[in-house]
Amino acid sequence: MPATLEQRIKRLEDIEAIRLLVGRYAHGADRNNDPQIMGALLADDAVWEAPGFGRYEGRDEITRQLARIGREEILWSLHYMVSPVIEVAPSGQSARCHWYLWELAKMPGGDGAQSHWIGGCYHSELIETAAGWRFSHVLLNLKLNSRYSEGWQSQP
Repeated sequence: MPATLEQRIKRLEDIEAIRLLVGRYAHGADRNNDPQIMGALLADDAVWEAPGFGRYEGRDEITRQLARIGREEILWSLHYMVSPVIEVAPSGQSARCHWYLWELAKMPGGDGAQSHWIGGCYHSELIETAAGWRFSHVLLNLKLNSRYSEGWQSQP
């Protein structure tokens, strides 16, 4: 049976809500993984993982560890979340979202903060809660983390 107009509109609204969640994730990440921003995006029992950065379970542990990464491992960043593909389940209660990451970052090094190019793919699962869509599982597969020897300039 074809979806009703109401069901189709709800699906489009869900896709847009998830797209905004991805944007808010970038916003929080660019603020050194701000725990208040990042915590609001996660389900209580969420899982976040990225080989090389760790695997963390539960909203509190994830936000604590992401904030640590923002203080100690990625000192500054500018995230570009590219080409999100959002698939809402027929039930409308869960979804999957995949997008590419292109990131400029400053990471600690032997001679101070070093500029890096970072690239990869995010694979996420989401659930709809009473408070809206939340990430239940986030997996970041990094494909590139390369030092940029010229450094980032504050002005062109």
